[in-house]
Amino acid sequence: MAEGSVRPIEEADRIVVARLVLELWGAHTSVAHGEVFFPASLPGFLVEKQGHVLGLLTYAVTNHQLEIVTIDALRRGRGVGTALVDAAVRQARTIGCSRVRLTTTNDNLDAIRFYQRRGFKLAALRPDAVREARKLKPEIPAVGDFGIPITDELDLERWVAPRQ
Repeated sequence: MAEGSVRPIEEADRIVVARLVLELWGAHTSVAHGEVFFPASLPGFLVEKQGHVLGLLTYAVTNHQLEIVTIDALRRGRGVGTALVDAAVRQARTIGCSRVRLTTTNDNLDAIRFYQRRGFKLAALRPDAVREARKLKPEIPAVGDFGIPITDELDLERWVAPRQ
């Protein structure tokens, strides 16, 4: 069980979401598979406790697929990320999506482990895709977690049974 409660992002939250995205992602945009996203304008979920945001997830929906665009647990190891993923999976079922998908980079070993433990499977590898992504978002660093050069995009997905 997560510390805090999960709720949908509301219009009144947009300024807070924009600030968090800028702080956590280094820009107001996110780039995956050649597409530019503006997370502060997307639907999503917040985890809050006593008025403090502990986590944020934004998503986009296309072709019966819910794509997690950003996800951040501001305090790790407290169930916040799991609660956000669970909320995204429930939302996917509710709106009739058959899968939840996301893109991460080759250096993000903690995230890859996190998602696989929550039922996601590797679905695609785009070698050197981050070189192209940097043309759209130059703020993407050259080196990431554990000193690993950030070069490739990896897609993970989890199939979900839509609500009957």
